[in-house]
Amino acid sequence: MTHLLNSYGLVLLFAVIAAESAGVPLPGETALIAASILAAQGHYSIVSVIVVAASAAIIGDNVGYWIGRTGGRKLLERWGPIRRYAERAIPPGERFFQKHGGKTVFIGRFVAVLRVTAAWLAGITHMTWWRFFLWNATGGIVWATGVSLLAYYFGKAAADGVQTYGIYALVAIVVAAAIAFLGMRLLKKRVEPK
Repeated sequence: MTHLLNSYGLVLLFAVIAAESAGVPLPGETALIAASILAAQGHYSIVSVIVVAASAAIIGDNVGYWIGRTGGRKLLERWGPIRRYAERAIPPGERFFQKHGGKTVFIGRFVAVLRVTAAWLAGITHMTWWRFFLWNATGGIVWATGVSLLAYYFGKAAADGVQTYGIYALVAIVVAAAIAFLGMRLLKKRVEPK
């Protein structure tokens, strides 16, 4: 199994991220984190993981964009209830993507639901391709680099800690993660408007 993972892991990483970016709901970010942790253990080069992930994100998003651009409206206009909704939703969507499309495509790379749908939406609303490509490439590169390096260094620190300190390090990591999660939830509740 390890041999297969070492041999075909980056190909699988590319396929999962590209498919997710094109609109198939797959765990692309989870695959990227796993590959980065494997890189921390010496199975892959972290640079290879970043290049594969960024390339897959950019290519997959472009496939999703062109699917949305060429067939998205036809699909939405095919059935009565969906057609009536689309007739009301597409014009405001076009105005939104005209004004905020670049930011949406960039930020969409970091949000699970938008990571799957942003490219289709950009295509359906006829966002200009060059603008889409610029923001998509920037988002894909920043996302792949940030997530990969975070998982790489955190995975390496966690593995080193567990190897050096045993089960105590694992317990400390779980407790620290739980405290960080709770702290973020409390901070979010305090910041939200009432």
